[in-house]
This record gives sequence, C-alpha cells and structure tokens, in this order.
Amino acid sequence: MKAQTIGAMVLACGLALAGGGCQPGHGKYTSEALAKSQERVAGIKAANEYDQALQSYRAGDLDKALKAIDRSLTINPSVCKSWVLRGRIMIERSDLEQAATSLQKAEAIDPTNVDAQYYLGFVHERFTQTDKALERYRKASDLEPTNPQYAIAAAEMMIDKGDLAGAEAFLGSRGPTFEHNAGVRQTLGHIAMIRGDRERAVALFNEARLLAPDDPAVLENLVQAQLATGRYAEADGNLAKLQTLKGNEDRRDLRLLRARCLMKVDRPVEARAILVDLTSGDIGQRDIDAWIELGNVCYMLRDTVRLRQAASRVVGLAPTRPEGFSLKALWQRKAGDLAGALASADMAVQRRGTSVDPLLLRGLILSELGRTNEANECFALAQRESGMGDGAVANVPEQP
Repeated sequence: MKAQTIGAMVLACGLALAGGGCQPGHGKYTSEALAKSQERVAGIKAANEYDQALQSYRAGDLDKALKAIDRSLTINPSVCKSWVLRGRIMIERSDLEQAATSLQKAEAIDPTNVDAQYYLGFVHERFTQTDKALERYRKASDLEPTNPQYAIAAAEMMIDKGDLAGAEAFLGSRGPTFEHNAGVRQTLGHIAMIRGDRERAVALFNEARLLAPDDPAVLENLVQAQLATGRYAEADGNLAKLQTLKGNEDRRDLRLLRARCLMKVDRPVEARAILVDLTSGDIGQRDIDAWIELGNVCYMLRDTVRLRQAASRVVGLAPTRPEGFSLKALWQRKAGDLAGALASADMAVQRRGTSVDPLLLRGLILSELGRTNEANECFALAQRESGMGDGAVANVPEQP
C-alpha cells in the first residue's frame, strides 16, 4: 500500500511537470515583492535626481538643474514637488509658457500644493494677468494662512488693480500676527504713499525698518517717504547707509538722490561734486536727470560756466521738456539778458505740462522787466494751478 501511494505521487508530479504546473520561477508573492523592490529603487533614484536638481537650482546652474529634474520626472512623473521645481527653473530661464505647463501638472497631481498655486500666480503676474494672479495668490494664502508672503502677494495684486481699501482689509483679515511682520507694514506703507498720506507712510516704513533692520528694500522705501515729507537730513543719512551695502556702490539713482538731499540740507558744493561725476563718461553724457540737477546746483553756486553747459545739454537731450529752457533762462538772466531770458522762459512755459515752475520763472523775469501786470498774471495762474489759493504767496525763484 505504501509503495502504491509513493508511485501515485511520483506519477502525479510527472504529469504536472509535463503540463507545466510545476515549472521553476517566481511565485505570486515573490513577484509582488520584486515589483515593490523595483518601485523603491526607482523612487530612490528619482529622489536623488530631485535633490541634485534642487542643489543645482540653488547654486544658479539652471541647465544642470533642468537636466536632473527631467531625469527625475522620467523615472517618476507623479511627484508634485518635482513639477513645481521644474516650473521654478523655467521661470528663472524666462520660459513662462513651460513654467505654466509644469506648474499646472503639479496642480493636477495635488490641487492643495501651496507652491504650485503661488508660482502659478507669479507666472500670471508676469503675463500681466492680474485677475488670475490674484486668484492664485489668494488660494495660496487660504491654503497657508499663517504665511504672510502669500497674503502680501495677493494684496499687491489688489493694489495694482486700484483696490487700496480691499488690499488693506485683506491684510487686516489675515490675523493679528501679521501686524508685526515687516513685509505687511511695508505694503501698508505703499498704500499710504499712493493715497498721499506720506506721514503715515513714514511711520509704517519706520516700523518695517525696526522689524527688518537688514532689509535694503525697506530702507529704500523709507528714504523715498522721507524725501516726500521733506525730512532731507534723515533721508541723507539713510542714503549714505544704502550706498555702503553690497551691490549699491555704483547705483546712479542713489547717487542722484543723495545729491538732491545735499542740496536741500545746504551742502551744494558736495552735491555738485557728485553731479559732475554723474554727468561724466558715456552714460553720464546722456543722463538728463543728472544734467538738470547739475544745472540747478550750479545756479545756486553762481557757477555760470557749468550752468550754461547744463542748459545746453538738457535742451539737446530733451527739447520737448521745459527744464533745459528754464536753465537757459536762468543763465541768460544771470548774464543780464532779460529779453533772451524771457524768450527762453516762454519756451519752457509752452512745454511745462502741469508744472508751475516755468510760470514762476516767467513772472519773475517779467517783473524785472517792469511788466508788472503780466508778472502778476503768471503768479496768479501758478497759485491757482498749485492749489495755493489767491491769497497765497508764490514760491518765486531766488535771485542770487
């Protein structure tokens, strides 16, 4: 009986082999384990490529970063953060179409990814699609309400749309912790400047400066507000700090602002030195704003040689603007040529736009020519246009 059982078992096994039922290879569970192992290896490779891409991106090597992130996405195209990084790389490469495509793929994988929403907002902003940018920034802020960066971005879009009250209210609705954020105070300062509330802007930028003492953008905003409110000595001190910061040493706009401040705090000789340097060289020869300020300071210092040079240069660079003809009139007046000065002042008045300064200069020259009634008409018009009222005294140019 035992021999028959063993024989039956051998026969059964032989039949199974003949039919393929006992072929050597992986069983069901072994195949699943192998697939999972391969997935893990692929995931590790994709993650390594992502890390290399991120490091290269941070180092500024965009070509290397793009190659690495593309390799990562080839291995595993279902990772949201990889598409976000690709979108950021394409933004830096100024390929906004590709950036939008990558970020939209990230959004499709995870609609709640805050970075995908934020950078899509950035792309829309670059495309000047303000409404779409605002929608994305607001969604990013809703997804991460404690991060002021997203709320500030949304508020700035509202400012661009002219909705100052909405921007202010939106920032106020984000929570009390935002009250002590430098970026929020800075944005509120911008709103105050646009509204013309310059004193409040100075206060807000000062608060932002205290919260972020090393932020050059905040300091620059504060300088602009101080200049707008006539705090020239404070602005001059802050400009001096700005110019010492890395990357600002050769900024012509800061040097020009410094010269204007020095003129206002009665340091015209120092201002002239800066402006003479700014108007030198190929770039300086074409810098109309620097030439205008040089003419103004030379008039103050009775430097008629440079005043005449500045007037000629400004008229040549911008014949449709009033400043060159005003400087020419000042030089002619100083030289005793009142008839010529009046003709130049007339040219300035024809080009003045909304500026009342050419009217005041023309009125002064008419007064010196003894044409009192015409001079008074110029002063009255300047007073009305400047909102000073009929009883106010016009700011007549000095007579050095």
